[in-house]
Amino acid sequence: MKKNSYVGVAFIILIFGIYAIPKIVNKFKSPTLIEIGKIPNFEFNNQDGKLISNSFYEGKVYVIEFFFTTCPTICPKMNESMVKLQNEYYGNLDFGIASFSINPEYDTPKILKEYAQSHGATLKTWNFLTGDKTAIYNLANKGIALYAGENSDAEGGFEHSGMFALVDKKGVIRSRLDEHGNPIAFYDGLDPKGVQMIKEDIAILLKE
Repeated sequence: MKKNSYVGVAFIILIFGIYAIPKIVNKFKSPTLIEIGKIPNFEFNNQDGKLISNSFYEGKVYVIEFFFTTCPTICPKMNESMVKLQNEYYGNLDFGIASFSINPEYDTPKILKEYAQSHGATLKTWNFLTGDKTAIYNLANKGIALYAGENSDAEGGFEHSGMFALVDKKGVIRSRLDEHGNPIAFYDGLDPKGVQMIKEDIAILLKE
């Protein structure tokens, strides 16, 4: 190979390195988790009939979802994703889950207890919560901005978001940024990529 050819190859390698190295570094760099907003105060009964409020989650990183036990569509998939998060951080007392029923008139503590047992929810810090419907809907739609509502035309009679909210130890909703630098706000509980992202970001918040 001629000298000029060696120089050309070296130049190509140099240029590739300049552009590739930052991408490789960014791939392994932990995402920055920004603050979205504070979780409003709440107080509801869990599957054991115990009153659970924000104070239960103080000092814990936790994930919030809205669901109902008779949901025939997305809820089973959402709770399957939650079980994966449970299993990933099982035994870590600084991690928790809050699943709020949007059909509290049917979803009594007894029903929620049966649902938790049948769906593999064994984490002691996983609360299935029920109570005043108006308070739950206000928390979902106004306090967190995860949609929940009644709709007689929808399967099961209710509609709700399939997204998860990630909350830090201080009760603040946190999220990573997308590729354009915008906050994703919430994590898709129906998408394996969304579940993987929230799993990674839980680990980051647990270290804070």
